[in-house]
Amino acid sequence: MPFGTEQFPVIDLSPQRDTLASDPYAVFAELRAQGPVHLVQLPDGDRTWLVVGYREVLDALKDPTLSKNWLKATGQLGPNVIGTNMLTADPPDHTRLRRLVSREFSARRIEALRPHVEKAAAELLDGLQDAGSAELIEDFAMPLSLGVVTDLLGVPFLDRAAFRDWTNDIIVPSEDPAREDQILEEITAYLDQLIETKRHRPGDDLLSALIRTMDEDHGRLDHDELRATAFLLLLAGHETTLNLIANGVHALLRHPAQLGALRANWTLIDQAVDEVLRWEGSLTYATNRFTTEPYRVGETVIPGGGSRVLIALGSANRDPGQFPDPDRFDIHRPPRAHLAFGHGIHHCLGTPLARLEGAVAIRALLERFPDLALETEQPRWRPSMMARGMETLRVRWSPLTGAGER
Repeated sequence: MPFGTEQFPVIDLSPQRDTLASDPYAVFAELRAQGPVHLVQLPDGDRTWLVVGYREVLDALKDPTLSKNWLKATGQLGPNVIGTNMLTADPPDHTRLRRLVSREFSARRIEALRPHVEKAAAELLDGLQDAGSAELIEDFAMPLSLGVVTDLLGVPFLDRAAFRDWTNDIIVPSEDPAREDQILEEITAYLDQLIETKRHRPGDDLLSALIRTMDEDHGRLDHDELRATAFLLLLAGHETTLNLIANGVHALLRHPAQLGALRANWTLIDQAVDEVLRWEGSLTYATNRFTTEPYRVGETVIPGGGSRVLIALGSANRDPGQFPDPDRFDIHRPPRAHLAFGHGIHHCLGTPLARLEGAVAIRALLERFPDLALETEQPRWRPSMMARGMETLRVRWSPLTGAGER
């Protein structure tokens, strides 16, 4: 933390470690009542400025003086980073990297994937039909979300299990530094081999297209950037969508009136997905930013020179100043700009794909199993400082009720 922060009081969040995992919104409400920004000590011992008010979060997300370049701010790449990608770059590098990928995520291209996503969801549900129960994350949400993004990038099917293990370790980091180093070495070695294989046997996929860009237009994309971009797309492309599906099903099953309204009118599905994203979004925080000059939030001036700034998306989306009765889950809520996908130049590139997958998956599951129910009312939330997801989500249904829904 840069010189000058010693003048500010520090709020120690370490005693609230468990609450931050199970119900961060209660902690955020207390912090918002005291002000829109605070210097806090996180449960892992790190200190950061935490922005919690909706307006202040929105402003921070789009402020160009807050840098995403961890390397420039700290002299290190940052935890669990294997190179420069869109999330760790500022313009002009960010602009260049995002432009190379963005054409693959146009609304038209994503909509063209709908039949593929619907088919994949139906096949997974066919396999679960007669079981009568499932662990929804491992048996449905994970293989669906991971399958879509690995197909998009062209990652071989047999390697998907390895990627799931790696991303689990990234989202909930090991306390063993040697294990963290091993994970990054494994990821780096695998992606290097995959890139080399695709260079000799390219396919009709995003990774092959990026390799052609690197080989044919030297300077627009180097090898380290390509590798880091590939992993970012794999990690962000399945982890957040997995959580959206699981969090959405959990929210609807906990709110029978909302579930009934959706079943009665499937035109509400997109609106329901947006309410899930607001109420229990896939990310609690945006990735780290750093001050390049003094940054004012309300009456507080955060010192420049690399002060770490953590932006609480989950807090902004429950701010009563923006969303009346914010803790109520309501799929009829009038549309307002939630910040689950961020804002500004770092707004999530995969937003259209995540929304499509979430809507398709939730509708397919609820239509197939009309009596779908939770087996566990209180899930265990993963102790992650970024992702908002459950460790498990067990559901049940009568196999007979779903037999005629195919």
